Amino acid sequence: MTTSSPVRAETDLGRTRRARRLGRALTEAHPDAHCELDHSNALELAVATILSAQCTDKKVNEVTPKLFARYRSAADYAGADRAELEELIRPTGFYRNKTDSLIKLGQALVERYDGRVPGRLADLVTLPGIGRKTANVILGNAFDVPGITVDTHFQRLVQRWRLTAQTDPVQIEHEIGALFPKREWTMLSHRIIFHGRRVCHARKPACGACTLAKLCPSYGTGPVEPAAAAKLLKGPRARDLAAAAGVDPELVPQQAVVAEAP
Repeated sequence: MTTSSPVRAETDLGRTRRARRLGRALTEAHPDAHCELDHSNALELAVATILSAQCTDKKVNEVTPKLFARYRSAADYAGADRAELEELIRPTGFYRNKTDSLIKLGQALVERYDGRVPGRLADLVTLPGIGRKTANVILGNAFDVPGITVDTHFQRLVQRWRLTAQTDPVQIEHEIGALFPKREWTMLSHRIIFHGRRVCHARKPACGACTLAKLCPSYGTGPVEPAAAAKLLKGPRARDLAAAAGVDPELVPQQAVVAEAP
């Protein structure tokens, strides 16, 4: 695969145009992008997002069916038996701290918002266990309010693409948000996170099997040889991703197709 040379002395307009091209390429690469935390309402999403700290979405989704069946309202969490709640969420790790956050979240929602999750960023960030990143997840996926979710995958990728030199998540959120129409923010976040989990990994990105290679100034951070790169792709669409990058999909091993995206 041929690639362009690294971006040098890029103008603000040039960076915006490249960002938009990256966005279009991500849309083509990940048509299945979505919030990977199972939920049916804003409260369930808030709880699942709190549980996802230092835990995979897959593990959270294994825990939440029983949890959501037992605790259906903010009042249920507010009045929860601590030992029982701890036991239910134990597999997600840090269960004592998370239990504390969930009980306090329920209490705050009952006391200040009539038991309902508010739909404004300014309100959400005042709630126990909910920071700006979690608030944007809730806004974008439960209220259809555009938001950018700067998790570790998002931050890694936008820095590799040299769309920002910022390291503070709030500054990254603002700087990347300025490059894209607001209506695209939520889905952009999902697609970048999908790409980070399936292609552009932290230690060894699959550079040689990446559809964004020609737009990426960090191309070569990971293996560029197609056979080596294809083995790094993950997820049920790993072979589709390889094919879209011009790589023989048969180079993707079966275990990669069924592998859990990190």
